[in-house]
Amino acid sequence: MNASLLELLRCPFCGTMLDLVDHETVVREGEEIRWGVLGCQCCAFPIIDGIPVLIADEATRAAMHAMEAGRSAEALAGLLGLDAAGAERLDALFRSGTATYRQALEVISPDAEGTYFVYRFSDPTFVLAETLVRVLGRGGERPARVIDLCGGSGHLTRVLAEESREPVIVADVYFWKLWLAQRFTAPGCAPVCCDANHPLPFRDGAFSMVVLSDAFPYIWHKRLLAGEMMRLAGDHGTIVMPHLHSALGFNFSAGMTLTPAAYRDLFAPRQPRLFRDSDLLNDILGHTAINLSRDVTPKQAGDEPSITLLASRDDTIFRAQPLPDPGALAGELRVNPLYRVDQRGTAAALTLTFPTPEYEEEFGGVRRYLPDSWTLEADLQGPLRPELFGSAYADLRRRRILLDTPPRYL
Repeated sequence: MNASLLELLRCPFCGTMLDLVDHETVVREGEEIRWGVLGCQCCAFPIIDGIPVLIADEATRAAMHAMEAGRSAEALAGLLGLDAAGAERLDALFRSGTATYRQALEVISPDAEGTYFVYRFSDPTFVLAETLVRVLGRGGERPARVIDLCGGSGHLTRVLAEESREPVIVADVYFWKLWLAQRFTAPGCAPVCCDANHPLPFRDGAFSMVVLSDAFPYIWHKRLLAGEMMRLAGDHGTIVMPHLHSALGFNFSAGMTLTPAAYRDLFAPRQPRLFRDSDLLNDILGHTAINLSRDVTPKQAGDEPSITLLASRDDTIFRAQPLPDPGALAGELRVNPLYRVDQRGTAAALTLTFPTPEYEEEFGGVRRYLPDSWTLEADLQGPLRPELFGSAYADLRRRRILLDTPPRYL
């Protein structure tokens, strides 16, 4: 945690500013605060391995007491949700010096959510969200300060960081997701562990863009969160909410859904606009432009399974905007892990292979842009470089056959 973050933070309970207490116990690495305690006028919160944990529960208190007693490894393991055996496995993995995001997930989250995260960079909901935030980030002046609410382990945070002038804040209630984000998926981000069912721990008008993708239906206190998002965006910020599950359509893992009218009404003071996700995805897969002038009424949304909500007083964003090019590599070029690769001499045969039947059932829509089989006239056994694919490179990136992944991702 960089000390400059303190200027933005506020206690989620009393609203007062936070500052470091007991400076003698603070552990720093250069400009970053790795371990310490934050205090306000009502309580105290720990900084655990660089992440401020602004939650008041038993797990957080236990971690703070362990840290203050000099048992930092115990504090970290507790917030990562690991028992002694799991903590040892994770420690051994990192001692090897070759730890990857995928391997760390197998220790921390060896379940369907972990599978979802591994393949996140090419699922249809991410394709929509990534394109949308890139278009909005490049449509005018780059946003100064962005927050990725309920941002998980930082996949969209990584994209937002490329479009923002300041480090992107990623907030989530699950410490382990943020811990992975700052190590693998979005290094340089500013993680804050907090609960979106409570007031958010940031000052008024702190952000020029407030993003919440694919998570709002899982929040119980939606009225509170909507008000908090508007507060953080202030008078001039933009609210971006891709993939809101509608109560009028079918969704896997639907959460606690509302109707399009109810979502719109929660943000009525900001005059939000609604878009059918199917329209936006069709635009994206058409490889031309994304039409943000084509908003719909709740009635026109019909039984669309999911919608996107945008709220901004900048009317210039609500127009047809060209799709961004794939751009320069930010990380490592890889074949989409949904493909099994069989190298046959100087050519490689790719076969679409889903990790589980459940994943295929939920995300089988990738077949709209990922063919069941594909042949690449290239030797994929060594490091991949754009020039290896010649004039086909940009199209392979757009179709997500090739992915730009963070280093040490797979």
